[in-house]
Amino acid sequence: MGEYISTFGSSLLVPSVQELAKDPIINVPSRYLRPDQDPTVISDHDPLCFPDKIPAVDYYNLISGDSAIASLELEKLHLACKDWGFFQLVNHGISSTLVEKIKTEVQCFFNLPMEEKQKFWQTPGEVEGFGQAFVVSEEQKLDWNDIFFVSTLPVHTRKPHLFPKLPSPFRETLETYSLELKDLAMGILEQIEKALKVKAKEVTELFEGGLQSIRTNYYPPCPQPEQVIGLTPHSDAGGLTILLQVSEVEGLQIKKDGIWVPVKPLPGAFIVNVGDALEIITIGAYRSIEHRATINSEKERLSIATFYSPRFDGEMGPAYSLITEQSPQKYRRIGVEEFFRGLFSRELDRKSYLDSMKL
Repeated sequence: MGEYISTFGSSLLVPSVQELAKDPIINVPSRYLRPDQDPTVISDHDPLCFPDKIPAVDYYNLISGDSAIASLELEKLHLACKDWGFFQLVNHGISSTLVEKIKTEVQCFFNLPMEEKQKFWQTPGEVEGFGQAFVVSEEQKLDWNDIFFVSTLPVHTRKPHLFPKLPSPFRETLETYSLELKDLAMGILEQIEKALKVKAKEVTELFEGGLQSIRTNYYPPCPQPEQVIGLTPHSDAGGLTILLQVSEVEGLQIKKDGIWVPVKPLPGAFIVNVGDALEIITIGAYRSIEHRATINSEKERLSIATFYSPRFDGEMGPAYSLITEQSPQKYRRIGVEEFFRGLFSRELDRKSYLDSMKL
């Protein structure tokens, strides 16, 4: 089982943007220039233009013993997943000590000298490690970021040269964080099952022993922020993504009704979003939403995305109890391994991969 995740595919090796940005540059190298990006039409300082903000869901209320409180919060969760595909999760029960610790450790990890980081660099034919994902051709435009991508769960999917070799205490902190976030993801999925009124365990069973990976993102400042993109517009492929903003700098934007809306993270919250796999399972009742990362001209931005997906040897498709005449199947059934292999063999491109799953 040790070779398990190498089937994910690979990404071409690219230079480190963090190293590139260390020297004062006036002009951005042409491979990063993306003048074709849609502008941010609104800012969160303009409530008249876009009065809605991403909904906040209180996890403590969701699992409350008080059924009236819990059912009100469940309705909030349902509407957030249906109308936005995104929500901010407050009172999630993950200790602030652990959250602050992982933030500090990730910052230190990206600050390691280049010769130390080289030990964790992607190798040809791999997608894990430092580098970029979804780079499939030498002509392809690149994002203005460095990532560190690693499989975390199940334990046997961890690459022997990566997770076990990470510097301490980062490794121990990541271990704890990964287990806590698995429990949180399963807890959210249980609530989603209730909100959708599907057969008991119909959704959560797919995710038992699910695939978890963690992607840490480093977005260096750029002198021409409007000419580059930190992360290409895309929807996430997995089940749920739980994002932790590490630095104060904002940059995440989501596409709502054709408009790019900046996300202002709430203190202590996680930003949670629905992935393509969950859109397939819910037959589009909950939709994965396009999002992107923009760049700041003066400050770096860091974030940690934890992806939780169905188990690798499973099969996914629309939940049988949701298929009706009004809501036909719409998506094909596919093995989870095949689904991810297809994902990593192509460029990130909005929701094009999910579209390829339609019947």
